[in-house]
Amino acid sequence: MNMEVTQLEPYILKGSIKVIDRFFSVPLDYAKPDGQHIRIFVRNLIPLSEAKGSASTDGAESDLPYLLYLQGGPGFGIGLSLSVNLGNALHKKKYQTLWLDPRGTGLSTPITADVFQTKQMDDEGIAKYLKHFRADNIVRDCETVRHLLLDGKNDPEARKWTIFGQSFGGFCAATYLSFHNDGLKEVFITGGIPPYVYEALVLKVEERNKVYYKKYPQDVRNVRRILGFLEGNNVVLPNGGNLTVSRWLQLGIQFGSHGGIDRVHQLVFRAITDLDTFEKLSYGLLDSVQGTQSFDTNPIYAVLHEPIYCQGRSANWSAHRVIQKNDRFIWGKVKLMSDNVPIYFTGEMIFPDMFEDYHHLRPLRGAAELLANDKDWPMLYDKETLKKNKVKVNAATYYDDMYVDFGLVQQTASVIGDVEQFITNQSFHDGIRENMESVLTTLFDLSKRERD
Repeated sequence: MNMEVTQLEPYILKGSIKVIDRFFSVPLDYAKPDGQHIRIFVRNLIPLSEAKGSASTDGAESDLPYLLYLQGGPGFGIGLSLSVNLGNALHKKKYQTLWLDPRGTGLSTPITADVFQTKQMDDEGIAKYLKHFRADNIVRDCETVRHLLLDGKNDPEARKWTIFGQSFGGFCAATYLSFHNDGLKEVFITGGIPPYVYEALVLKVEERNKVYYKKYPQDVRNVRRILGFLEGNNVVLPNGGNLTVSRWLQLGIQFGSHGGIDRVHQLVFRAITDLDTFEKLSYGLLDSVQGTQSFDTNPIYAVLHEPIYCQGRSANWSAHRVIQKNDRFIWGKVKLMSDNVPIYFTGEMIFPDMFEDYHHLRPLRGAAELLANDKDWPMLYDKETLKKNKVKVNAATYYDDMYVDFGLVQQTASVIGDVEQFITNQSFHDGIRENMESVLTTLFDLSKRERD
């Protein structure tokens, strides 16, 4: 197996942060190590202020233990600003940090519709390719990187590292604990202990809709008016996508983050102002809506969003099936009710019609259908191994998380050995960004395992 590492010229950021950018060549399919390879990008941030005190600076840098950050999603890379902001806080804990763009994202070999078109891949070929981009292979990539960076250490404990998983990154952490825990010193998870069931999240989405309409009661009629306009007009977004009733309701994905309810209201307010003024939706509003929805630029987020849960069974458009059971999410039914009945926004959910409404998802429609009906998904977690886990796991769990159901998280947490949780209803899913200091302080206090 040919494992190449390309290290670029280091540079220094303000605050004495040394940056080393590396590309790692890894197999697309680990069952075929000599087959097609893809590139994985990892950014290494080294706090030079913490690396002092050794006879040589390089030696001091190499002595700092690694903490690897696993991004949420799936389907998102990590920008420099997030890595620096969160990195600065983690560096105070005497780590150097690694920031992985998971396979298919960011600066790693990308997955985009135009790449598949260039390669002239058919739907079956695309679906087969995409099956290699779940947590199991992300963890294998991590292990490849760990071995290449740390196998030269004399101390076996120094060949291990700590991982920090946010959201889907926490799912990856559970996979890591299941199959490669011998490479781990410690695990931190924020909003990402994996649930085993998807359906329960709809109840939390309903709750957040009730909060929205209680805060902005005028939007009951405003949203109905907007949907009536969208239903009667062909509204095209700047990049060629369609702004349909379904796509407007998908703005509710923001209800699960701090300030999301207010951001959605501002879009509703802008749209109503446009309709009053121009009797149509302005370019500025359309551009704003398009900018809030990331599926065009992050297609893995759409096409693998449900398959990331699957183990030996098909997703079969789970969100679409569940939503059909509740009339309040169905515009065709709500529009026939009294005009004081609100239509509910949807949450972090994937629907078949998205592969028509989003311009850059259209070429993936056939592959998405194949993946939704595919039952041949390997196991992502090993319950017996998790029960016997000896690696410290420190988790921030958000009671009002709209993306990861609290009740189901507790079921999973009860299975994993040596888990300590910080449970709060004062943060949403993005608590590590919005309340970084308090979340990190509590997690590292949990890590001490001190008892009264």
